[in-house]
Amino acid sequence: MAAIFTFIALSFIIIWEPLMANAKIFIVLMEDDPFVSTKSKNFEDFDIYKETLRKQHDMLLENLLERSVYTKVYSYTHLINGFSIHLTSHEALDILENAEGVRAIYEDVKMKKLTTHTPDFLGIPASVWPKLGGATASGAGVVIGMIDTGINPFHPSFLAQASNGDRRGVVVKSGKFKGKCVTGDRFPETACNNKIVGAQYFARAATAAGEFNASRDYASPFDADGHGSHTASTAAGNHNVPVIVNHFNYGYASGMAPGAGIAVYKAMYSFGGFMSDVVAAVDQAVEDGVDILSLSVGPANVPSGPSAFLNVLEMQLLFATRAGVLVVQAAGNGGPSSTSILSFSPWITSVAASTTDRRYNNSIVLGNGRSFSGSGLSPPTLSGTYFQLAAASDVCKGNTTSGLLTVESCQETETFIRTLVHGKIVICTYTFDFESETASIATVADTIQKIGAAGFVLTMDPDIGSEQIKGATMTLSVPGLILNNMEASTALREYYNSNTLRSRSGRAISFRATARILDGRQASYTKQDPVVASYSSRGPDVNNAFLDTADVLKPNIMAPGSSIWASWSPTSEGDRYIKGQNFALLSGTSMATPHIAGIAALIKQKHPGWTPAAITSAMMTTADVTGQSNAPILAQQTNQLTPATPFDFGSGLVNPSRAIDPGLVFKAGFKHYVLFLCSVPGVDEMSVRRAVGVGCPNKKKAWCSDLNTPSVTISNLVGSRNVIRRVTNVGGVDEKYQVIVKEPLGVSVSVAPQVFKIMANASRHITIVLNATQTTNVYSFGEIVFEGNQNHRVRVPLAVFVSSTLHS
Repeated sequence: MAAIFTFIALSFIIIWEPLMANAKIFIVLMEDDPFVSTKSKNFEDFDIYKETLRKQHDMLLENLLERSVYTKVYSYTHLINGFSIHLTSHEALDILENAEGVRAIYEDVKMKKLTTHTPDFLGIPASVWPKLGGATASGAGVVIGMIDTGINPFHPSFLAQASNGDRRGVVVKSGKFKGKCVTGDRFPETACNNKIVGAQYFARAATAAGEFNASRDYASPFDADGHGSHTASTAAGNHNVPVIVNHFNYGYASGMAPGAGIAVYKAMYSFGGFMSDVVAAVDQAVEDGVDILSLSVGPANVPSGPSAFLNVLEMQLLFATRAGVLVVQAAGNGGPSSTSILSFSPWITSVAASTTDRRYNNSIVLGNGRSFSGSGLSPPTLSGTYFQLAAASDVCKGNTTSGLLTVESCQETETFIRTLVHGKIVICTYTFDFESETASIATVADTIQKIGAAGFVLTMDPDIGSEQIKGATMTLSVPGLILNNMEASTALREYYNSNTLRSRSGRAISFRATARILDGRQASYTKQDPVVASYSSRGPDVNNAFLDTADVLKPNIMAPGSSIWASWSPTSEGDRYIKGQNFALLSGTSMATPHIAGIAALIKQKHPGWTPAAITSAMMTTADVTGQSNAPILAQQTNQLTPATPFDFGSGLVNPSRAIDPGLVFKAGFKHYVLFLCSVPGVDEMSVRRAVGVGCPNKKKAWCSDLNTPSVTISNLVGSRNVIRRVTNVGGVDEKYQVIVKEPLGVSVSVAPQVFKIMANASRHITIVLNATQTTNVYSFGEIVFEGNQNHRVRVPLAVFVSSTLHS
């Protein structure tokens, strides 16, 4: 059975280091549970429990510290048990660090609000949440089923939400959801609450294949990998959760639909997963009554057989759609290659990934005044102080048994002379060992910390060339910089060599090159337009493993997927860069997918009666194809940027504020999808019957392009083709629309009627006639826009391959 696993992950480690306490505020977390983690379900007990915790905090401080050296700022008693404290004494901090019952201490840092940044980037806090009762109520009553690697139930993003009297802040459990909570390793009965409304795991296929290891993968819904926690918190994590990594507050996290419930169906593991387990998970989720399914997973390749659409997982997702469940799936991470899409069917909302305008940059400033930019979310070296630079090979033992490459990659503490390296910035080298994953940046940081160096700079190896450094955006607990640039790496080494005195034998005897590393943890917001990420899989969609192109637009929609902050599992073995962390900064269409799932939950809350097709249509027809600058959105190709096409981003970047009020929608249901399957080239009725359980009707559709989707894709236009679409007015009022057409190259497009009035809740047919005027033998793109007099703008992308004209 082919394994299914689609995600990119990069990150880091939490280690406590002593903090300077010159009149600073610190957050102290306690070992005991906050109220929300207790077994009590009686919220009348809340005030009593809260007061008990406050007294415990006060008693601890009074017994340990002199009253003159501290001021307690807050007691935290609900989502976390702890307090914030203003300290003027380093000794007081040391005492607290060693006090019984204290779990962790973090320095409070003044920061701009970031969330995962993507709610703000998409305009949700200002234009969507207020219309749905505020952030914590947005998505209430909707349940999102997450089919992934499970969930970390101890994370603050998933703690229960308490009532404050007006039900704001309460996750309202869907009346139709009947899921259960399966307990097991690291997943107690208290794991499920009014945020995690259900949790189950599926591993029978993985066990049978000998892949599942209970001590590593956990026989429970607990997330041993981290990926599932990341996607779940992106879709529906609690609002305003501090993102603290390496004792630094990077901002505040929030899911797209903080009020929605999360139902967990663990069917993926650090090693991947099996389709039969995923199908079982989908089956259970639909039976339980979820409203939306989010799958950041997909097949490794295009399925074999007569059609990719008849693959068993695609069929299971069709049945989920028939049951009224919207299915959202990652498009894949095979970009920028064409036909790399791994989510095929028109009943699935396939998601592409974009960049955002948030950037993390770091710099190293040399003693000669030059500076070089790099990456690495690290603290700075001591402010204003320049430290000596030292190449790793110049501060190591001369008789070491380790090879030179191992020394230069800074992977072993034993090779360094502690007295020589102490207090210096060490120049390490990104060797082939990093490419083969026998070396890691996390180990570099660990080595630098253990040997007492002031920091490190990781330079490119000339033999590696222009390869991208793996893990370059990881967070670091020590000052560090990754120079992912050969020119800068060469210039830094030239400066170092020209300022290092050596003996006749070549041994360094005096280090005169100096540098300091700036703070790389501060984000900048460039206002730069989103760009289709290079890894995001591209269309055109395919009918089968022979890559015959299909009359289906894929991907469907785009959402942010690059450098997304979200929840993680500290025990994760899935990625060495992130081991030990509570949050991770990841990239991939896996990260884009839960954005769409969460936004779909907001639409579902606003319009509970809408079908999956209507919700998808609302997002597609209102998506943005231009950025804030009004310039067309671009796509990352190999070593260049080009204007994005529907095969890069579908209908465009999701626009939540417009999607909740789209004006017109394009509806389709199970019978329409069966008609679609019956018109797929190379698929006979017996194949459809075997896959779907029903045969083809006597009156078939001539073309796949006849399916009532909010897009028109024709993979082989010969002469002329009539396409019928049916629109439904969901705007609540009668509206008059005018049609505007932008024709693809080589195609004449006419739409009838050109102007029409449509009553509220009514539907009408639109006829689109496409005539080939020029043989292109390549896809060209256009659009049809319906402009309404009630400020609705409905956009339908066109993608047409003209293989022959009427006159040829």
